[in-house]
Amino acid sequence: MKISQRLKLIESMVVNRYDHIWDCCCDHGLLGAKLLENDRAATVHFVDVVPDLMREVSNKLERFYPVKNEGERRWQVHCIDVALLPLVDKTNSQLIIIAGVGGELLISLVEAIIAAHPLQQLEFILCPVHHIFEVRKALKNLGLGLIDEHLLEENRRFYEVLHVSTHSKLPISLVGSQMWDLTRTLDQRYLQKTLSHYQRIESGQLSRRINTTTSVTDVSAEDVSNIIKQYQALTLDKK
Repeated sequence: MKISQRLKLIESMVVNRYDHIWDCCCDHGLLGAKLLENDRAATVHFVDVVPDLMREVSNKLERFYPVKNEGERRWQVHCIDVALLPLVDKTNSQLIIIAGVGGELLISLVEAIIAAHPLQQLEFILCPVHHIFEVRKALKNLGLGLIDEHLLEENRRFYEVLHVSTHSKLPISLVGSQMWDLTRTLDQRYLQKTLSHYQRIESGQLSRRINTTTSVTDVSAEDVSNIIKQYQALTLDKK
């Protein structure tokens, strides 16, 4: 089964076996199928809100992973909003994977899941496509802790992948900690690209909203200056 480098990285970060893994916004189900194939969970759940897509995923699962006995079913398909995941059994280990969505949507989904299950120990693997600084800040404010994090580039786009949990005591850095290796050209390019982005905002070359709405992507001039300083400090820390 051929999957993208990003999905390969996410799959490699699932080092434990869980009672339930929720592959959210699962697209064509490739990641969930790989986790199912490698027996990373007692039950792998495929979740998306698009009915036609979920019918396609269900048909493929029935073909390649047929259920002979309903009591032995190792996968389930859910055509629901990710915010409404039915995490019923509080004693079971749960890993929720959300990838390929924007930062604002990702934050709202994680907030909703935690609010609906405040007493449950949960783990998340998250890979937003935008607004990673704001995502990290929101996760930190939710009291989540870091388990692991990685940086990769695919199709000329950079991605940060975060493995976090409600029970980890390791703080989440707003600019990343474990993922950086500034001896690598990839990391150097990503850091420079990120710094250039915020420096353009600071100089007014990019339009920005300044405290006009409650959007998580709103930033003040002071916020941008602080973000730049935190990224710049990475080069000093790694020397």
